[in-house]
Amino acid sequence: MALAKSPWIIHVNCNSCNGCDIEVIACLTPMYDAERFGILNIGTPKQADIMVVTGAVNYKNVNVLINIYNQIPDPKAVVAVGACASTGGIFHGCYNVIGGVDQVIPVDVYVPGCCPRPEDIIDGIMAALPILEEKKKKNIKGKEVKFKGNEVPASGDTLGTPS
Repeated sequence: MALAKSPWIIHVNCNSCNGCDIEVIACLTPMYDAERFGILNIGTPKQADIMVVTGAVNYKNVNVLINIYNQIPDPKAVVAVGACASTGGIFHGCYNVIGGVDQVIPVDVYVPGCCPRPEDIIDGIMAALPILEEKKKKNIKGKEVKFKGNEVPASGDTLGTPS
């Protein structure tokens, strides 16, 4: 799997307990050295290829998540890290929690666990690379996602309405 450039990620914390965040940052330390694969954590979505999301999405951070997602140029991939980002985790069913990231934006790779090990996170990002390459070959564009008020999704539905 060879991309024309190294995959750059943007890490988005959606109200996590910081367990997954610490493990994402640990991936960048010399012990795990994600940069050997060309993975670089950057601070701006306009240069990112892969969005790494931790934590359960709630009504306070959903607009920020959607805004960052819409700023990432196409093609893009989304990796949900941890149980909370995947399903809502222990916060699933709380009054202010929408659920996992897939309730709002499309997710390409799930990294399960509470909290997942750095090796698993790196494997999840590496699993997103073929998906990203396939989207690039097929010229698949992500749909702009919008959020309207305090909608509560039905089972299996997403909050975003493609424009």
